[in-house]
Amino acid sequence: MTKEKENFSHMSITSDEINYLVYRYLQESGFLHSAFTFSHESLVHKSNIKTADVPTGALISYLQRGLQYTELESHLAEDGSQIDCDESFSLLCPHKCVPKEKKKEDPAPSPMVNHVDKVASPSTPAQATALPAQAADVDMTESSEAPEGQEEPVEISDSQVLVLQGHSSEVFICSWNPTQPLLASGSGDSTARIWSIGSGPRAAQAAQNPIVLKHYNSNNEKSKDVTTLDWNGDGTLLATGSYDGQARIWNYTGELKSTLNKHKGPIFSLKWNKKGDLLLSGSVDKTAIVWDAKTGDVRQQFEYHTAPTLDVDWRNNNSFATCSTDKMIFVCKIGDSRPLKQFTGHQDEVNAIKWDPTGQLLASCSDDYTAKIWSTKQDRYVHDFREHTKEIYTIKWSPTGPGTVNPNQSLVLASASFDASIKLWDVERGACVHSLTKHSEAVYSVGFSPNGLYLASGSFDRCLHIWSVKDGSLVKTYRGSGGIFEVCWNSTGDKVAACFSNNTVAVLDFRV
Repeated sequence: MTKEKENFSHMSITSDEINYLVYRYLQESGFLHSAFTFSHESLVHKSNIKTADVPTGALISYLQRGLQYTELESHLAEDGSQIDCDESFSLLCPHKCVPKEKKKEDPAPSPMVNHVDKVASPSTPAQATALPAQAADVDMTESSEAPEGQEEPVEISDSQVLVLQGHSSEVFICSWNPTQPLLASGSGDSTARIWSIGSGPRAAQAAQNPIVLKHYNSNNEKSKDVTTLDWNGDGTLLATGSYDGQARIWNYTGELKSTLNKHKGPIFSLKWNKKGDLLLSGSVDKTAIVWDAKTGDVRQQFEYHTAPTLDVDWRNNNSFATCSTDKMIFVCKIGDSRPLKQFTGHQDEVNAIKWDPTGQLLASCSDDYTAKIWSTKQDRYVHDFREHTKEIYTIKWSPTGPGTVNPNQSLVLASASFDASIKLWDVERGACVHSLTKHSEAVYSVGFSPNGLYLASGSFDRCLHIWSVKDGSLVKTYRGSGGIFEVCWNSTGDKVAACFSNNTVAVLDFRV
């Protein structure tokens, strides 16, 4: 056996590897619901692949290399010379090689001509996805540069960040306890973890021993991703939702208090009401359920949607809103058999909904590239924001305006999109006040600081940015080692947490 054959015999491609590459492609492209479904059906979570070693954009990179190799191979003549071909090369269409005819009257082309004819293509997927964002920078530069006289953003080094390690798969969600220095995280490794985040020289040591909340079924089989979690108002209970369709309630010490079984599909959203006596869940089974937190019983199940329920949000202690891939939004009240209100106007699935701090206005965002503001006083939307150029994944209200702890600041809505931008909207005027365009890939999460002065954003470009809400300038930035799914502030506003696709959670001290 020759050395070449010996080396070739060691190369193998397994179905688990292919499935994982497809799963990662769906996830990185923003098709999170499709990724969840594919993971469930292909059993990717049961494979032994070291996910942290797989680079971002791996599937596209391998396809590009394979296509380039195939193109080279098809343009080699039997004698080893290169065939100069006029036909374009495609991934899906069979290639018919048509040799280029040489015209006698034309002089021989210089070596540089071929380089001019070819469109320069990025060598990596990361560069490819950065191109639309660069184009966006040209159109919306009013807030992407620091104002005159202002210093450039401070880049936070790794030494200034507490990195929490322990999860063995992507970390999708994180949330601070509202009353204690505790951080909860949920992962694709079938666990949630509660980390103690102190201050001082021993903080790192204390954080390395989290409480592990195992989401296993009766056969001790991992029940896949922990998709959502939420603390109650006084920080005594943590609710988690999983891909197995079960919601669980734990106390802050990690004791399982209740397992809530009624949904017939994965749970994508889970929220406590302000009083803390009821828990609301939304599921792929098209329904929303209100649970009695004390007994674990179903208070009421709402079956209005005709497709998966993607998000739920309380308006007050007994009414709430739901949204779905069916493009509909319903406002519901406990005890009523019909919706209080239904909002129509989105042209594609509605990804997220959020009530403003006073419960008067409801914001929604969709795959139709728009964010809308609704009021229960009218059927048609109040505002229709159309400046994004791709799907809007999430929205957040600022903790400001009348009725909040920051009454002298204007109410602002932030929208984050797959077009790599964040937009800040003045809701009273119905206008975009800042376009934040420093990210180069899809932005999955945004969060306002408790005082409403700053906005944190996390993107799959691996960057966590902190912006000034007042002037739209970039104040601080941190580059991690994986795409960011979620960012959140603690209740005192001096720490920001971010969860990453490389199985880690990072905690940044924020002091300006």
